[in-house]
Amino acid sequence: MTTAVAAPFRFFSLQVVRTERLGPSFVRVTFAGDDLAHFFSDGCDQSLSLFLPHPGQSEPAVPCQLGDGWWQAWRELPDDVRAVMRSYTLRALRRGPDEIDIDFVLHEPAGPASGWASRACAGDRVVLLGPAVADNRAIRFRPPEDTDLVVVWGDETAVPAVSAILEALPAGMCARVWLEVRHPGDIQDLETAADADITWLVREDGCGQDFPLALAALRAAQLPSAERPYVWIAGESGQVKALRRHFVGERGIDRRRVTFVGYWRQGLSEEQLREAG
Repeated sequence: MTTAVAAPFRFFSLQVVRTERLGPSFVRVTFAGDDLAHFFSDGCDQSLSLFLPHPGQSEPAVPCQLGDGWWQAWRELPDDVRAVMRSYTLRALRRGPDEIDIDFVLHEPAGPASGWASRACAGDRVVLLGPAVADNRAIRFRPPEDTDLVVVWGDETAVPAVSAILEALPAGMCARVWLEVRHPGDIQDLETAADADITWLVREDGCGQDFPLALAALRAAQLPSAERPYVWIAGESGQVKALRRHFVGERGIDRRRVTFVGYWRQGLSEEQLREAG
């Protein structure tokens, strides 16, 4: 499948090759396919659109052959036919053989994507809308060259991106990182050459988003002295906005050096979130 969409993105036809359970809330799914020879990304938080089949379908229904007209045609398909589309972050890209990893968050009650990921096995087919150009607009982590401190916060949906960010930071870069997860078993060993202080925040009893937990932890934190800090925040939209206000309003960090990304919104499905703009 080599159908182009709007450059620098295109469709990729992929199959599951293996899965790995990373904790109570995480499963890593590894995909392969000949199309990945045309997949390129230099970003740490590369965003992807993944299309999944409904139960009983052998492959997802996506009208890729229509090129730029695929979106309207996809929306017009019946609900029980139209492929489930969800946004994810690339966790890793490897060459020879070409493979990508995507880490899924599992939750109860399971949504269509969480349910699919929990059952995924070798041979399952998906379609991916991803980058054909290494530097593209779906990459948000872009610290200025003069950055002397990287500050990161993310909830469980941002753990894959944060993991990749930490792996990419140069040796000696000062970094302060907070990650919020549901269960102690979700805590992972993250690799980095940076001078990184990583704090895991575990929500009590695995409950939902806890704004006071994150805000209290960040307000109590004494950040290293820095003249040119860069902040990256990603996760639930409401919490991300509250934390941005903290960094800009309470800490006085230049808003142009704060990147904030709402991966999801409490109480809304991805379809509803897209409709809300």
